[in-house]
Amino acid sequence: MRVEACTVSGRVGEKRKAAAPLAAFALLLWAAIPASAFDGKSAPGAPAKIPAKGFASPAQALRAGVADLNAGDAASSVEALTYAADGGEAIARWKLGEMYADGVVVPRDDLKAYHYFNQLVEDYDEDAPDERNRGAISDAFVAVGVYSLSGIPGSEVRADPERARLLFQYAATTFGNPDAEYDLAHMYLVGAGGLAKDNITAARWLGLAAAKGHRPSQALLGHLLFSGDGVPQQRARGLMWLQTAGKDAQSPRDDWILNLCERDLASSSDMDRQMAGAMLDERAKGPPLPSFISRSVVKTLQFLRPFNIAASPSPKAGD
Repeated sequence: MRVEACTVSGRVGEKRKAAAPLAAFALLLWAAIPASAFDGKSAPGAPAKIPAKGFASPAQALRAGVADLNAGDAASSVEALTYAADGGEAIARWKLGEMYADGVVVPRDDLKAYHYFNQLVEDYDEDAPDERNRGAISDAFVAVGVYSLSGIPGSEVRADPERARLLFQYAATTFGNPDAEYDLAHMYLVGAGGLAKDNITAARWLGLAAAKGHRPSQALLGHLLFSGDGVPQQRARGLMWLQTAGKDAQSPRDDWILNLCERDLASSSDMDRQMAGAMLDERAKGPPLPSFISRSVVKTLQFLRPFNIAASPSPKAGD
């Protein structure tokens, strides 16, 4: 029987509930990579324009699209958002990219999703950053990086791990995006994108994301510390991070977190568990970790699991 929550004591917690639907679309998010990293060519697969219903401006179209979304009528929002996106509205580009990536309301189309996300990347001006739409732009960098890892089959978007690394690195170093920090850590773990394999540097990136409440980073950092895989072994601290990640794990996407937690807990000593418990008690006295819910933009491609740990389950399409 599965342990339903990872705890230092090993006791079975309450049964995990199904993940709630994502919150309604928000206008303020967060951002970034320099335009010099790209060739400046128009992205392939630009969507055909949808005739507008007489919108006076892209900003007006964006307001109309957001009103439709807030009213629960996502299907009606597509025309207005498309008009707004064609007029340069960052939030409209982000939302359409998300819709096409996830196949929500519109048929799933990774090429169109890439087109909208890449517009945000190419139009970003670091000399005049768009602070209002910082979140949308930041997450677009991560999404384009994810697509760049493996490319889009049957299209001009080819696999380019080095570009992916540049995107993740810029978003991580400049804007502290925890998804980018996590993805960059993975590239160091396996030595991808022109990087040498370096678990120490990977652990540093995971530590930054873990401190922001990023559950996958907490779990992977905890496992690295507990096992001493290429980093100084700190078994109790590793258990502390594993429990922190496991207590809020949701099924089925977070099953690999619970698998790691159960496995490492089973091989821990009483002293390991006691020390981890003391660390958790001490942490509870301070300010709580930020609550971070990862927006999984490209669900079938994004690094939701560590891909160098044999005990973890293999990724499943649609997670």
